[in-house]
Amino acid sequence: MKIELSSPMLQAMLGTRAGMVPGVAEQAEASAGPGFAQTMKSAIDQVDAQQHAASDKTAAVESGQSDDLIGAMLSSQEAGLSFSMMMQVRNKLMSAFDDIIKMQV
Repeated sequence: MKIELSSPMLQAMLGTRAGMVPGVAEQAEASAGPGFAQTMKSAIDQVDAQQHAASDKTAAVESGQSDDLIGAMLSSQEAGLSFSMMMQVRNKLMSAFDDIIKMQV
């Protein structure tokens, strides 16, 4: 017999029991949104895009196609700061992972 998830109360009750009821965990994961790995990949892609844009602006200034030196420098600094922040987040994550691995169970 299949249970119809028609009432919001029943959905909320099943959502809290997602770890105990087979099949509900997959439904809860599907509606949870993007996961941690997808979020990190998106952040890395954004930093990469900023670095490519800064490189393109710098190349345009160097070749004489553009005279926006200030824009190229600001873009380069922004890309550098974004990369630095991404590395700090990576270092914090690795430190937290190391702490979890070293925990006594």
